[in-house]
Order: sequence, then structure tokens, then C-alpha cells
Amino acid sequence: MADIKKMLDKFHEVATNPKMQLERYLAEGKKAVACAPVYTPEEIIHSMDMVPFGVWGADMELKESKRYFPAFICSIAQSVLELGVGGEYEGVSAMVIPNLCDSLKSLGQNWKYGVSGIPLIPMNYPQNRKIKPGIGFTKASYERVIKDLEEITGHQFDDHSLEKSSEIYNKHNAVMREISKLLGDYPSITASQRNDIFKSAYFMLKEQHTLLVKELIEELKKMPKEENKKIQVVTSGILADNPSLLSIFDENNLQIVGDDIAHESRQYRVDTKPADTALEALANKFAEMDYCSVLYDVDKKRADYIVNMAKDRGAKGILMVMTKFCDPEEFDYVIIKKACDAASLHCIQIEVDRQMVNYEQAKTMIQTFKENI
Repeated sequence: MADIKKMLDKFHEVATNPKMQLERYLAEGKKAVACAPVYTPEEIIHSMDMVPFGVWGADMELKESKRYFPAFICSIAQSVLELGVGGEYEGVSAMVIPNLCDSLKSLGQNWKYGVSGIPLIPMNYPQNRKIKPGIGFTKASYERVIKDLEEITGHQFDDHSLEKSSEIYNKHNAVMREISKLLGDYPSITASQRNDIFKSAYFMLKEQHTLLVKELIEELKKMPKEENKKIQVVTSGILADNPSLLSIFDENNLQIVGDDIAHESRQYRVDTKPADTALEALANKFAEMDYCSVLYDVDKKRADYIVNMAKDRGAKGILMVMTKFCDPEEFDYVIIKKACDAASLHCIQIEVDRQMVNYEQAKTMIQTFKENI
């Protein structure tokens, strides 16, 4: 157990101090490229011998970003810009921002005018990603990102290196899927510690993070499964990393046994499969992604996906962590709630914001949720 605590402490150290991690890579002579949510093609950056560095903003008071955004834009995008204007990403070579929602589109435009010294590389995804022209559009957009990266950083792209990087990312996907499921057998690992495991992945090279997670899996498997007296739940939403919110989960004896969080497991559902070229394979990977509010799906299959996950993991309910002003998530919630009601699963929506400091309302809702189960 002492070894497991040391590993969890390591995840916590990385997750709570990304700037130290960035400076460590820069000191090693590596170049880093900032990757905004939600599906930045990290494999391309990795294959060009650079560090893809995740940027999902931070819990903070927003000041400068309000000069560029109206108040009703998601606080994740606003806090990314706030940190950029404030120089927190100093040292990264470029910023890649996908266009998968209106907030991210405006983040890209505002980044160009608000942040000097870190050039923007837009990543344009098609609405219809599954049809042949859509896959071709994705591949062309990746080629545009590669061209910009080559011009800005001087690093060159080659398809064979991308194939190797995709293999590294596939291995990482596999260990993240395994740890997500395995943690269900060990309720002593808290919601905060689970978040550290997922969050730290954004600030480490994936091959390094894979090794750490593998070690944790091996140590956990040496232990017997723990007696479980917690209430098992599944979380859903864009982001659920606020320490105050996660501590409320723990205080109320809730255990996350699976998640549909964009910042967590949504990243690891689909592997890259072989194709004629590694770049085509990466475009195919995006086409195969599903069950996400920012990916077009006329059938809204995500609701059934969440219900089935909850049943498979033995969860008693769904906690929908709703990022304030996130239109795609708000549209999906009604359908998810109806699907949960039909399956007799408890489901509540907790609104969160990067600027929140008081979680008393969330605490009351979670206490009520717990009592109703």
C-alpha cells in the first residue's frame, strides 16, 4: 500500500503543478506545443519529437479574458485565454485549438489578438466526420496543422514516426481504460486521486504516463479486492477536476466507477487502426469517435452509452457535471435524463464554472442525491 501511495502522490504532483512539468521538459531541450480541448491530434505533435501539453484552463478569477469574451462563454475557454494573456504558457512553441464548439472557435480568434509570442494553429474538424469527404477534410486539416508546425518549430513530419506515435497512444489508451475499470474494485482510492491519474496524462509524454499507470495497475492487482460500502456512480460532462467538488464526492461516500467526462475517459475510447498511411489512420480514428456532445450525432447515442456503462459498472446513479454555458452538453442533458429515468437510474445535474469558489449548492444536491438512492 505504501508503494501505491507513492504512485498516487506522483500523479498528484504532476496534476497540480503543470508549469513545473512544462519547465522540466523545456530544460531537457524539448519543444512543447499547447493542446486545447477537446480532440487535438496529439499524435502528430508527438511524432515530430515535441511534447503535446494539455491546456484546459484553471480554477481562477477571470479578468483579462473578459476584455475578449462576453460573460456567457464557457469558463474553460476563458481561463485558457486568461492564462495565455498572463504568460502562464510561456515557453510553448505554438497553441493548437480545435473548432469543435462555438466557444473554442472564438477562443482561437481571441488568442490571435490577445496572446503575443505563441502562434495559433487552428484545427478545423468537419461536421460530418464519418463520410468519405469528411474523413478527407480531417486529413487535409491535419496536413495544414503539420505545415504550420513545421514552419513554426522547424521540426519535420514523417509518416513512419506518426505510426510509431500512434502505437504509443494506443498503449496509453489501453492502460487508461484498464485503470478506469480496475479502480472500481478499490474504493479507498478517492475521487480526487482518480482525477489526478487522468489529469496528469495531459502534462506528461504518453509513454512516461503509460509506465506510471502500468505500475499502479500491477500494484493494485497484487492486492485483494476491497470491501465496498460506497455508493457507486458514473460521472458525465466536459470537466470535473475541481478539488472542492471532488472532496464533496468523497465526503458523501460516492465512488466514481466509470466516467463519460471529455477531460477523462472520452479521450481513450478509440484506438488508431492500420491504414494505407498513418495520417489516414489518424483521420479514420476521428471518424470512429462517438458518444460525445461536441461530435455530431443525429441519433444521440450517448444517452444509451451512459446508461449501459452505469449498468455494466454497477452504478446506482449518474452525476452530470455541467460546465456553465456549454450548449452542446445542455442539449444532451435532456435526452440523458430521460434515458436514465427509463432505466430507473438516479441522475442529477450539477452546474460548475472555472470561477466558482462556493460549492454549497452542489453539496446540498449531492447530499439529496445520496439520500434518494
